[in-house]
Amino acid sequence: MNIKVCGITELKQMQQLDALNVEFVGMDFQSDSPRFISEKLSKNDIKKADFDFKKVGIFSNPEMIEVLDAIDDYGIDVVQLNGNESAEMCEDLSSEVEVIKAFVIDKDTKDIDALVAPYDAVCDYYLFYTSGDNDEQFDWTILTKAKIEKPFFLSGGIGIDDIIRIKALKHPDFYGVDVNSKLEKEPGVKDIALVLKFTHGFK
Repeated sequence: MNIKVCGITELKQMQQLDALNVEFVGMDFQSDSPRFISEKLSKNDIKKADFDFKKVGIFSNPEMIEVLDAIDDYGIDVVQLNGNESAEMCEDLSSEVEVIKAFVIDKDTKDIDALVAPYDAVCDYYLFYTSGDNDEQFDWTILTKAKIEKPFFLSGGIGIDDIIRIKALKHPDFYGVDVNSKLEKEPGVKDIALVLKFTHGFK
């Protein structure tokens, strides 16, 4: 299982996560987020750091230049798009970095395959989550009924108590788990001991 830890605001925690061998670490470039990196992380420190994980930049409805500048300034490996970004934008970015297109799944979502279809040829991964900064989870069984046919991350209020359920979720394209608020001491500051316990749950 690939582990993606998002909402990081401290260089020290990125170094700690690197030692835990997580596969993806996310930095939030959404200005309305409590985990917005703002000036908390030095561009030069992040860009020159020799991490084994992939650095993910998280955006929502950004201007293209904003994303391109962040890729250059921070050495971002993967861009995650959480808004209503077009397939054309994903395709343009895919020539620069890997692209994760995120989709909100709620009670009104009936057909995941129809939801992702426009992005099938222009993204590297999908991510499925619930809207808002909360700990709610959608009904994961909807994923087992979809073809999807692209590596995807499961996100939204995931913590230690979900490890058994995650292991039980069977889908050929289930690629990784995205964790954030349930493994924090406060917004943007992870509880590294909890992250360690979570990663060990998949070994």
